[in-house]
Amino acid sequence: MLLMRDVARAPIAALLARHALALAWVDEGSPIPGSFWGEPEAGLIGSTVHARVDTPLHSVLHEACHLIVKPATERAAVHTNASDSGAEEDASCYLQIVLADQLPGVGRERLMADMDAWGYSFRLGSTRAWFEHDAEDARDWLRERALLPDAASQG
Repeated sequence: MLLMRDVARAPIAALLARHALALAWVDEGSPIPGSFWGEPEAGLIGSTVHARVDTPLHSVLHEACHLIVKPATERAAVHTNASDSGAEEDASCYLQIVLADQLPGVGRERLMADMDAWGYSFRLGSTRAWFEHDAEDARDWLRERALLPDAASQG
């Protein structure tokens, strides 16, 4: 599983910045503010994603995507739990896979494998099967809001 220590920080910070988000680094061994799942998982407070070097990359992307799919006017109120919406959860899962292609040395294939290893649960059994054959609702939800970067987002 790719951890933040395994990837270049600048492209991740730049990706988040393109969506008006910030990446805040937490010292190794320190608590991660706003972590829903507990350490070492990423945390959310407002428009900031908090991570340590031992935070899984998929966690940073997933939490960032929760903020990306949320209207900018609602981001400031986010603390730890971004949403109870199933549609937003699915959209976040889909978008994190798409955005992984924008990170050097990552890509959707690696991210989907890491999501499976972490324990993401999809009714078709794997992240790839969900993304390619069962994510129409998430893809449509993102398209309706103009949140997909390009046509390459197709499953």
